[in-house]
Amino acid sequence: MTKLKNKLLQTLEDIWNVYVGEVRRIFSDGGVVLIFVVATMLYPMFFGAIYKNELVRDLPIAVVDESQSTDSYRFIKKLNATPEINVNYDCASMEEAETLIKQRKINGIVYFPRDFTERLSRNETARIGLFCDMSSFLYYRSIYTGASAVLIDEMNSIEIERYSLLGITGESAEELVTPIPYEDVKLYSNAGGFTSFLVPALLVLVLHQTLFLGIGIMGGTTQENRTSLNVFPKHLRYRHIGRVSIGRAIAYLGIYIPLSAVVLLLIPRWFGLPHIGQLNTLILFVIPFLLATIFFSLTIGSLVRHRDSGIICSIFFSVILLFLSGAVWPQCNMPIFWRYFSYLFPSTPGIQCFIRINSMGATLSEVRFEYILLWIQIGVYFTTSCIANFITLHRHKTAMQTTINQ
Repeated sequence: MTKLKNKLLQTLEDIWNVYVGEVRRIFSDGGVVLIFVVATMLYPMFFGAIYKNELVRDLPIAVVDESQSTDSYRFIKKLNATPEINVNYDCASMEEAETLIKQRKINGIVYFPRDFTERLSRNETARIGLFCDMSSFLYYRSIYTGASAVLIDEMNSIEIERYSLLGITGESAEELVTPIPYEDVKLYSNAGGFTSFLVPALLVLVLHQTLFLGIGIMGGTTQENRTSLNVFPKHLRYRHIGRVSIGRAIAYLGIYIPLSAVVLLLIPRWFGLPHIGQLNTLILFVIPFLLATIFFSLTIGSLVRHRDSGIICSIFFSVILLFLSGAVWPQCNMPIFWRYFSYLFPSTPGIQCFIRINSMGATLSEVRFEYILLWIQIGVYFTTSCIANFITLHRHKTAMQTTINQ
């Protein structure tokens, strides 16, 4: 029993010594501190401030009204009343409107043909042309949403007028136009805006990438300065190598737990993002996510040979990881290779878990697959980080023997 207790105390002491050494290395590198603290805090606030308005409103459009009728005038008046669209120009021809859109003065065109009212009066299908600026999908979405809302309202009004000519009025006509009443309720994002859609994924990605970048820079620095052995206490250099990985992981975990609290708990509340997840569920999610990211970064960081290489590697993967996460494009529509490839990165289950927990109120049992995947990644990347430590030590041992022989 005493022997087991002494062994446990020795293990804790070794982990503590590695932890203290790693913390000193972190805070002695100004660039790493800048990335870990300043970048991790600044980027989420930057994203939240830019996309705070959620939706693009009052987009300028032009109207080409060849009909010049009461019906088209009423339609245009309703278009101008929508929050998404602002009718700024009344053009005489499509050529004039196209010139305005080429000059970037408008983002859309609504065209009424000459026979618009005539077709309505003959109970025929009347057509309206809608042309949207596709340089940004937000422009298209806002113009299409506003125009569709007016179109549906106008169609209902026209049908009620036609029924009134047949002697059907009041509630009877309304029931014929809308036989099944419905109510549009946007789940998990009342505004249905861009911020609620994208920023939660970016919050998790910022944590992942700043950790990855900082650890990569530290790995490249030790390789450049040939100080890799300083990471390993002398009595742990060729035995109990797992204690080194655990001690280093605890050092990064201690820094990132309070940062994660700010990024994942406070930022959504400051900027009005969905935040209906349970606190205990978020805590149980954050710990394995950070550990998986740390061990993943330690593994990759051991392969980095130069300080700048870590920066290049992080920048290269940032956009790729966002798309692979399934937040921008659904994973079910990805080729199966890329879907399984995305499971190599902790950001994929991390983003999926956070969105479902914090934006949709999911429990751990409802994100079971992603949660288990994070723990599997912890086991795999802890093992690979230990292997990387052995390789690093073996490389230095070989280099020292070569130097001695020379």
